[in-house]
Amino acid sequence: MILFPAIDLKDGQCVRLVQGDMDRATVFSDTPAQQAKVFETQGFEWLHLVDLNGAFEGKPVNGAAVEDILKTVSLPAQLGGGIRSLAQIEAWLDKGIARVILGTAALRDPDLVKEACKKWPGKIAVGIDAKDGFVAVEGWAEVSDIQALDLAKQFEDAGVAAIIYTDIARDGAMQGMNVDGTADLANSVGIPIIASGGVTNLDDLHALKAAKAPGIVGVISGRAIYDGRLDPAEALALLKEAA
Repeated sequence: MILFPAIDLKDGQCVRLVQGDMDRATVFSDTPAQQAKVFETQGFEWLHLVDLNGAFEGKPVNGAAVEDILKTVSLPAQLGGGIRSLAQIEAWLDKGIARVILGTAALRDPDLVKEACKKWPGKIAVGIDAKDGFVAVEGWAEVSDIQALDLAKQFEDAGVAAIIYTDIARDGAMQGMNVDGTADLANSVGIPIIASGGVTNLDDLHALKAAKAPGIVGVISGRAIYDGRLDPAEALALLKEAA
C-alpha cells in the first residue's frame, strides 16, 4: 500500500483545509517545492497534489507551484483540481505529471474520463469526494444527488488507474478514517482505491490494512504528517509489511 503525502495548493502556498472549507486553511509552507523535497528525503514514493483554487475556479490556478515541484523532485506525482479538458490533461502529462485526477469532470462529463483513459492508459484517476455518501464537486461546494458507488461503477471498464475516495466529513478534521465506507467501495468495484480523509495516526493505517479490502492500494495523508502525529518512517514501514 502506497502512502501519498498531500500537498494542497492555495494561493501558491502549501495548506491544509478542514472539510474542504477555504476559509479554514492552515498554511504549512510558503514554498511547496521545498516541502516536496522534504517528502522525497523522508522516503515517500509518490506525491498527491491538489490545486485548491483550481478546483473552485474550474481551471488550473497554481500551475507555477506545481511546475516548481516537478523541477525540484524526481518523485511521480498525481494532480487534481480544475482539470476539465483533454487539452489540460495533455498539458500536465507533457510537463511531467504522472497521473491526472478528474473529479468534477467525472461527474459532469464521464465521457471525458473514458476518452482520456483510452488516450493515456494508466494515467487517469477519478476523484470521488463524498458527503454522507453523495458525490460533491466544484471544490466540494456542491453536493450532487449521485451516490459515490454509482459514480464509481460508471467507470468499471474504462481503464481508470485508481479512484481516490475522500470522506469530506473526515478530511482535515483529525477524527479518523471512514474505513468501513472505503472498504465497502473497494469491495464493490474492480478499480484500485486510494483512501483519503481523516488519517490521524498509525491506528488508522492499521485499521485500513485490517479491513480485508485488497482493492485498497494506497492512502493519502496531509495534516497528520504536517502536525507530526504520523511519523513518515513508521507509516511507510507499516504499509510495506505483508498484510
